[in-house]
Amino acid sequence: MRKISFCIALALPLVGAQASFADIVESTPSGVDPRVEYRDCPKCDKRIRVDLAAGKAYVNLSRLEGLDREAAARRAAKLLDAAKIPPTNDPKIRPLMGWSSWNTFGCHISEEVILGTAKAMATNGLKEAGYVYVNIDDGFFGGHGEDGILKFNPKRFPNGMKPTVDGIHALGLKAGIYSDAGADTCGSMWKDAQGNYDMGGRGGGLYGHDAADCKLHFVDLGFDFIKVDYCGGLRLKLDEKTRYTEIANAIKATGRTDVRLNLCRWAFPGTWAADIAESWRTTGDIRANWGSIKKIIGENLYLSAYSKPGHYNDMDMLEVGQLVGVVKSVFGKHEDAGITPDEETTHFGMWCMLSSPLLIGCDVRTIPESTKKLITNPYLLAMNQNDLGLQGYVVAKEGEAYILVKDAVEKFGKSRYVALYNGSDKAHEFTVRAADLDLGGQIDAFDLVEAADVGCFEDHVSVNVAPHASKFYRFDAEKRVQRRAYEAECAYLADYQELGDAAKAGTAFPAPMEGASGGMIVRFLGNRATNYLEWRDVKVDADGEYILSISYFSPDDRSFDVAIDGGMAQKVEVKGSDGKISMVKMAYKLAAGVHSVRLSNANGWMPDIDGMTL
Repeated sequence: MRKISFCIALALPLVGAQASFADIVESTPSGVDPRVEYRDCPKCDKRIRVDLAAGKAYVNLSRLEGLDREAAARRAAKLLDAAKIPPTNDPKIRPLMGWSSWNTFGCHISEEVILGTAKAMATNGLKEAGYVYVNIDDGFFGGHGEDGILKFNPKRFPNGMKPTVDGIHALGLKAGIYSDAGADTCGSMWKDAQGNYDMGGRGGGLYGHDAADCKLHFVDLGFDFIKVDYCGGLRLKLDEKTRYTEIANAIKATGRTDVRLNLCRWAFPGTWAADIAESWRTTGDIRANWGSIKKIIGENLYLSAYSKPGHYNDMDMLEVGQLVGVVKSVFGKHEDAGITPDEETTHFGMWCMLSSPLLIGCDVRTIPESTKKLITNPYLLAMNQNDLGLQGYVVAKEGEAYILVKDAVEKFGKSRYVALYNGSDKAHEFTVRAADLDLGGQIDAFDLVEAADVGCFEDHVSVNVAPHASKFYRFDAEKRVQRRAYEAECAYLADYQELGDAAKAGTAFPAPMEGASGGMIVRFLGNRATNYLEWRDVKVDADGEYILSISYFSPDDRSFDVAIDGGMAQKVEVKGSDGKISMVKMAYKLAAGVHSVRLSNANGWMPDIDGMTL
């Protein structure tokens, strides 16, 4: 394969990363955006650098490979404009942004802590960046009284909750609250670092009080969000889908249509969650250490099919700001040892790439400036806060190094976000292939963290990434190329869930397999009509006959049905694959546009599916 180098190589070490370009060599010509200036810096390795504070973009005349001066100035102006997140008419369409009390304070919260946090967010740039929810987690409870009305902890909130909520709203922020689907909250069932239970949560949960508590929270007090935990629900052995649906209906019965509901069951609950909630936890609780962050990223890499506008996989709260040596937490040094700056960038950037809600967990009253700069970076936030609702998906994997991609401006457009995530303990040399990204021609690359255009490439490029570190880019290409490869692990699995053993439940799930195209395969498909696999965004550019090649693994002779766009199914019979990945091909006439391809078997087990090429 011919090596096509970057016009300005990504693999080069950063030279003068925090420095501006050298002196201006000429004044800005007429017709050029006045926010753009020409400079000359032979020692700098960036083609364009954006200074967000100054509202300026500087074109480096020494690094114009691939662009002339006028084209570089136009691109610089577009990069400045891309730092502005477009407004939305629907406040519930994008992942939620704000702060939550649990990571730092646990149950040890108070009116002073909550209002002090709200005031800090309103004045330190977080509110301006979009962090508007101030969420009170466990620890405010005083149980339910004999009259069935929820009480509040008199020491922590001596004035009740109304002044706290009103104080948050007066700052132009939104207020969030917490409860449990069962009778008892998590804080009342688990000891804190000092070995104590929070007894106020005993009997404080929603169970038996749905209507009264929802009226109190959302009508009388005016909360705008609720996280519903499941410690008490698990103790009572309640059915998750039934119980959470009851709670969602109780919220609707208040007449409030703007309340955002988060289901906190510590694992992907099932595809039904998107019908009742704006977000759902997919993992156990995060802590401020690399092992925890890496585990959560790994558990979310193949959930892209379940994210859509207004409904998102929740990777838990952010541990940004909890750096080694400055950690502040009531949970102790063992769980909260802290993270490094590289790990912090990976943490925040991957939450943005995977479209998770962004809830800061550190004490924002003393947040490090470096952390604040990272989490208010408008380019990273734009990767999370857009109306497409897309979660990045894996297109290449080598060991613990992953390349993820998702559209940036419009679906199937020429601009795409790309993440190079190195979860390993060693530096990794990534080979980024344009074909894997469905892009063609000259590709201009913008580093979201550095706020700098680093150059252009064609075909492929190499990028070296340090251990535990990641690179995040926006690639703007000359053309979008028709996608060929569709991995099964990135498809929609209709019965997918993580609440119980998938093999015992007979629900499909992705699993590692050596020899599979992406290193993963989907097992336990079929045996009922609902347990199907579906690729939902299969786009072809022109009318014609296409060959669908399905790669699979099967221990014996099996079959599956293929249906295009919900039409008549075609039965496909396959032989056992002798311990290897095999392939079956089918021809279909497809019109130009977007299609769905569903594989199913209502009456028997399907072969394990590796992927599809088109």
